[in-house]
Amino acid sequence: MGWPGIIVLGVAIGLVGWWLHPLRGASRARWWVALLAGVLGTSVARMAGNVTGLFHDGDTLEWPVCTAVAMIAVAATVGLLSRR
Repeated sequence: MGWPGIIVLGVAIGLVGWWLHPLRGASRARWWVALLAGVLGTSVARMAGNVTGLFHDGDTLEWPVCTAVAMIAVAATVGLLSRR
């Protein structure tokens, strides 16, 4: 997938995750916070997968793992910032 793919995937998940999150209106999180959480989630997942040997660059397992970790990161970030 490469690093450009990781960045694009993180940006897409961050923006769409922020837009679809039910607590978006009550949240103090702005779109750029969700975008940053998505990019960090995909980056951390890719680095952790490569370090542990779970997948190598471009393997099929890399896409779903990076996507799932980024979705969790965005949901947690927007949800936690919506608490008052």
